Amino acid sequence: MGMVNHAVICEAPRQVVLKEEPMPSLTAGTFLVRARFSAISTGTEMTLVTADFEPDSVWARLARYPLKLGYSQVGEVAAVGEGVDKVKVGDRLVGWKPHTQFALYRQDEFWVKVPEGVDDEPAALFALAIIALNGVRRAKVQLGESVVVFGLGPIGIWAAQFARLCGARPVIGVDVLTHRRELAEGVKAVDVALDGADPHLAERIADWTKGRMADVVFEVTGNPKAILTEVTVVRRQGRLVILSSPRGKTPFDFHDWCNWTSLTFIGAHVSSHPPHENPDDPWTRERNTELFFELVRRGEIVTTELITHRFPWQEAPKAYELLMREREKTGIVLLDWR
Repeated sequence: MGMVNHAVICEAPRQVVLKEEPMPSLTAGTFLVRARFSAISTGTEMTLVTADFEPDSVWARLARYPLKLGYSQVGEVAAVGEGVDKVKVGDRLVGWKPHTQFALYRQDEFWVKVPEGVDDEPAALFALAIIALNGVRRAKVQLGESVVVFGLGPIGIWAAQFARLCGARPVIGVDVLTHRRELAEGVKAVDVALDGADPHLAERIADWTKGRMADVVFEVTGNPKAILTEVTVVRRQGRLVILSSPRGKTPFDFHDWCNWTSLTFIGAHVSSHPPHENPDDPWTRERNTELFFELVRRGEIVTTELITHRFPWQEAPKAYELLMREREKTGIVLLDWR
């Protein structure tokens, strides 16, 4: 295994490097996983890398440089400590771990085995996918409701697909980028993808919803200004789900667009998963991940179609340089640790 580990570190805004660090030490109840792939989050990670946030925001409290990047990894168990009986050497699993060559797990922390029939690349996307899945669950999308998804990056496309699996009709996508609209329509995630820059957007949505407007709108752009458009296409007493982590403040008239319209605003950060299964909400990160794998195995959702770039781990800084230059042109970026 060698004597050192390698990790992707953001030392300061816009400065991403690979660093050597000591190999994690096995202790009782822990096991060591060698990474196969990890997925870069072009939302959360790039917000931290570019420091694109307000100085008094939660983002500013999270961005304590230097910081390890990443949280969606698939790997293979390389060694187990004393008392570990839930995994064995050779098992594949996913976990909420940073971009590192080796990661140490406690047996009692979050991880999920990857079943047969699910390849490494789709498995590496699990954390991004369950963000969307959790958001759709929190929206409580019902059979026949109309859904509009603003922002057709990977999480937006998954939100559209999960909403469709819940029975949403129609599912409408909105994005200002042509290639994202084409991809969303091409993989049949949406019934139609509309141009977010169209001055007649609300009229187009009215046409698709028979004048009723959207029952549920998902904000997945990350742009705080987009919310001002999104509230105009939600029906009275509809739901607006903040699935993205908007980068900045929105000047908002709560009387006109919340009180008067009686909208329900729903936050959908991934941390809103329940820590344990319970009768009111059994959908933990573990259970949503298991469902994601089952949907992948059945071919009911897209995965690798959303990957646009793959980099060997030794070139991780180049991957972030690409994202800083061409973030809007990229989909999911994978690091290959094999």
